Amino acid sequence: MRSQLIPTWCQCSFGVWTVVFGTMSILLFGVDTYAVAGDWTQFRGPNATGVSTDPEPLPTEFSTSQNLLFSHELGVGIACPVITNGKVITTAYSPEAGFVVYCHDAADGSEIWKTKFDIDHDALPKKIVPPNEHASSTPCTDGERVYIYFSAIGLLALDLNDGSQLWSYSLPMPYYLMDWGPATSPIVYEDMVIYCQDDDLDQYLIALDKKTGTLIWRTPRPEMLGGYAVPVLCTANGRTDIVTAGSGKMQGFDPATGEEIWSCNSLLRTTMSTPVVKGDKIYATSQSYGDAGRILKEALMEWKDTNQDKKLAKDELEKPFWPKFEKADTNGDGFLIQDEIDTAFQAPTNLVGGGNIIQCIQGGGTGDVTATHLLWNLDHKAPSNISSPLIVDGRMFVVKKSGISAAFDEVTGETIWMQKRIRNLGDYFASPIAGDGKIYVTGENGFMIVLKQGPELEILAKNDMEDTCIATPAISDGRIYVRTLKKLHCFAEGAGAGQ
Repeated sequence: MRSQLIPTWCQCSFGVWTVVFGTMSILLFGVDTYAVAGDWTQFRGPNATGVSTDPEPLPTEFSTSQNLLFSHELGVGIACPVITNGKVITTAYSPEAGFVVYCHDAADGSEIWKTKFDIDHDALPKKIVPPNEHASSTPCTDGERVYIYFSAIGLLALDLNDGSQLWSYSLPMPYYLMDWGPATSPIVYEDMVIYCQDDDLDQYLIALDKKTGTLIWRTPRPEMLGGYAVPVLCTANGRTDIVTAGSGKMQGFDPATGEEIWSCNSLLRTTMSTPVVKGDKIYATSQSYGDAGRILKEALMEWKDTNQDKKLAKDELEKPFWPKFEKADTNGDGFLIQDEIDTAFQAPTNLVGGGNIIQCIQGGGTGDVTATHLLWNLDHKAPSNISSPLIVDGRMFVVKKSGISAAFDEVTGETIWMQKRIRNLGDYFASPIAGDGKIYVTGENGFMIVLKQGPELEILAKNDMEDTCIATPAISDGRIYVRTLKKLHCFAEGAGAGQ
């Protein structure tokens, strides 16, 4: 039986202000189990909201020669930095160095520790579609340990003070029909590490004891297809649920048992963006290519039917998918055609298609809540297929390819502005973040656009990171931490040119 632990933000010895800031974070975002408002302990910070409540001013203009506090060469990686107790954690991978976890002083950038794992490169996924990389899963931390997922290892815990390995938990290698590659990130809730793996072969949600790595529960998710949404926490009606977004469904699970409590059947075929919780409401955006009739079969025939003979051959798929192929090949002719493809890899109970959605779901339900808890749902082309939404100052902000942004009223879904460019072309894989009255939007081309929070689109600055940017930045104690493809930069108002 699991022990009942005090949330970690109450355990830290930072005096009364720690409790005040922690309480503010709970009121604003629903659930925050972490220590200090200045900490950014998982993907996109407090409960994956992307919103910092720090009172310190943040820089508007910054670059490798302006307001740069420090900069470090790390090697290739796209996982987001996380910050806790004055330490910033990042990761990288190369065939020469293996998988590396770095810990730097968050204030001056000095290296505190570095932990390397020798990885057999042949044991990694053979194909990964750009811009994904092997070091892609964002760590999380409870202020004592760092929890990390890496495909060739599974989940592991390191001591925050010295980087020593405390435990590891092996997981099966994930496989994706479209060769997307693994990139899902864990979270910490109370005394558990929660991890959701939605690939195209073996989908599940698990909880491990954060101190020992012992499995507490495992919930299969056989109706899901490959996706990357990070679990979030929603407290409604006095109950906290683990909420996941996946193929066709937003679902709430009991943290104690992993049992499904509710399902809202309103999402699309592929879900890569992470939902945002504010109060007892859950906000989701998703773009899954094609219309509602484009189920997985249509995508498979487009991308995997390499000779375009309108038949799917076994050797057009990776070997781990062959058992599913053989089961679906009912006539045994060695090909999948027409109806055979419909349910070979997509659950017949969840043949959801594509489209574009922006929606708000009321948390705290029970059973199928599609008809009762879907507060509003917009069907239009504003959202990105990867970048997650931002809820701040009563508005939902979204950005997509070519730097096209839109904003909506968080209560009603009413359009505030539509299809306005933020003057930076290209793709957007990082999610927007907010702090100090500003919104920071990072493009793959390395330019970070700074917007003023407000009911109208106002561009304050365009800052050049001089490298590809896939990872979502982090905010802590008046500093912005930017993980480019090969470097970690830290920017602060009034800083010099860095190291």
